[in-house]
Amino acid sequence: MTNLILRDLVKRYGDTEVLHSINLTVDEGEFVVLVGPSGCGKSTTLRMIAGLEEITEGTIEIGGRVVNNLEPKERNIAMVFQNYAIYPHMSVRRNIGFGLKTAKLTKDEKNARIDEVAGILGMTDLLERKPAQLSGGQRQRVAIGRAMVRDPAVFLFDEPLSNLDAQLRTQMRLEIKKLHTRVGRMMIFVTHDQVEAMTLADRIVIMKDGYIQQIGTPAEVYHAPANTFVAQFIGAPAMNLMEAQGTGHGVKLWNGAEISVPGLSIPAGRSVTFGIRPEDLKSDATGVLSGTVTVAEPLGSETLVYVDVDGHEINATAPGRTPPKAGDKISLSLSGEDAHLFDTASGQSLRLS
Repeated sequence: MTNLILRDLVKRYGDTEVLHSINLTVDEGEFVVLVGPSGCGKSTTLRMIAGLEEITEGTIEIGGRVVNNLEPKERNIAMVFQNYAIYPHMSVRRNIGFGLKTAKLTKDEKNARIDEVAGILGMTDLLERKPAQLSGGQRQRVAIGRAMVRDPAVFLFDEPLSNLDAQLRTQMRLEIKKLHTRVGRMMIFVTHDQVEAMTLADRIVIMKDGYIQQIGTPAEVYHAPANTFVAQFIGAPAMNLMEAQGTGHGVKLWNGAEISVPGLSIPAGRSVTFGIRPEDLKSDATGVLSGTVTVAEPLGSETLVYVDVDGHEINATAPGRTPPKAGDKISLSLSGEDAHLFDTASGQSLRLS
């Protein structure tokens, strides 16, 4: 059984520490996505796993073997890069087969492996073409094929979809998901796009400023965010965060509205941050949040509305067919069961503490 373990991983450039004690275990066959804003350390972590960045402190184990001092080719991993990294003068067949250059296989065995991978990726008819004759999505499949042909224990993807247009990104996400199901190998995927993270991952590792903020399934990080950063980073549109104070049995919002929050006892007067997802706000004449719609963004099946409530901008969703318009007065109701509460000073979830 091949698993990957990162223990107390640290990376420094001179006196500047950019990764701080990263700990993570990835099981065989698992699809894990590292996600976070630019500069959070996700690509550096991936490159350290690959052996392309030197480790300052800590250990990396692959299949029970510490690989800190092993060359990339000795780690039984394959990496797919953002810019494809395929050779323009080589055919698709030769590009895919390049991953077998040092393999101790006969020519017939190599061709059989290339044909098998091309079949899985739907590229059998393209094997004699050059990269200039391929679309962006096809080029990315060639890069994936070159990784697959080696049959590695671990696949590493460094933002492989960022150069594709929106439609191709959606298509390639589906293809990578199908590929994972078919080959059953461990995959570690880096992206700054939370939609990619949510749709691809078995588990998501959310990073910020070189620290892991939360590790969990897509459902866990969405419905039970560990802190206010995760709450706003995961989800589009982002969670609404509002100032509030505890009342003992619930909270009082900045506008005086009192909300009962089941399962939590918050001391009266304690400052907290109250969070609510836009889809959990309902248009209701008796709602506790009343204001004016400033912008309505039609999205087809639903409409995203921005509501000015006493100087606070609140995001909510409305029906796609009969949405409110800019300038309309609207009241929004909510349930305390849908609420997320965070400590104001630390930003940490009070439900998870």
